[in-house]
Amino acid sequence: MKHIVARQKPVTVLPADLEPSDAELDAIEAEMDVVLAEVELLDALIALLDRPASEFDARRIRRAHNRVLTARRDLANRVPLEAA
Repeated sequence: MKHIVARQKPVTVLPADLEPSDAELDAIEAEMDVVLAEVELLDALIALLDRPASEFDARRIRRAHNRVLTARRDLANRVPLEAA
């Protein structure tokens, strides 16, 4: 059995350390509430792609949008760890 191998060098050299730093993980953790709220809003909007919106759907989208705004406000008002 013959093995197929690439004969060219990779175009992009990957760094040796591919793991995110602690600061990057902390930033992701701080924004997680916003990300989850945006995913919930997208789920509500995707559900309406193939059917007309009912009163229930409009309420679901409105609530999801309010959760996104609340999560963004809370993130903006959060005191950074360095300043505390």
